[in-house]
Amino acid sequence: MTTPSGAAIPREIHPDALALVRHFEGLYLKAYLCPAGVPTIGYGHTAGVKLGQTITSLQAEVYLRADMAEAAGDVDRLVKVPLTDRQRGALTSFVFNLGAGALQTSTLLRLLNERDYKGAAGQFGRWVFATVNGKKVELEGLKKRRAAERALFEAG
Repeated sequence: MTTPSGAAIPREIHPDALALVRHFEGLYLKAYLCPAGVPTIGYGHTAGVKLGQTITSLQAEVYLRADMAEAAGDVDRLVKVPLTDRQRGALTSFVFNLGAGALQTSTLLRLLNERDYKGAAGQFGRWVFATVNGKKVELEGLKKRRAAERALFEAG
């Protein structure tokens, strides 16, 4: 979509995707070290965060929307097939959590760009591992998040 002047209208992030990220990230108004040792605040915001920093819930929401817009831009750049708002939101949550590089090199993206939407949906469950104390382990929280992202994708 474009404005009368021809400028592109940014596509909104589906509210269900924002709610999903809020739920799984949780709200932290004081900076903390995430399991990977990165200073984090708000709903998983990391850019420029310093330990000891505090923010308001409004600033957390501003950060969330900016971070999700950036992740959605990565989704829009990488996905070459049409997406519903919910499918795009599920992929945006995925990129928000794992980074664009994870999507870019994934079988999920390859299948999706081959128009195998069902096969792509089946790939969310493969992204449930994290390195903890030098070992790759399956995390229950990631299993739940990927299941929620898949459900949102399939609801599209």
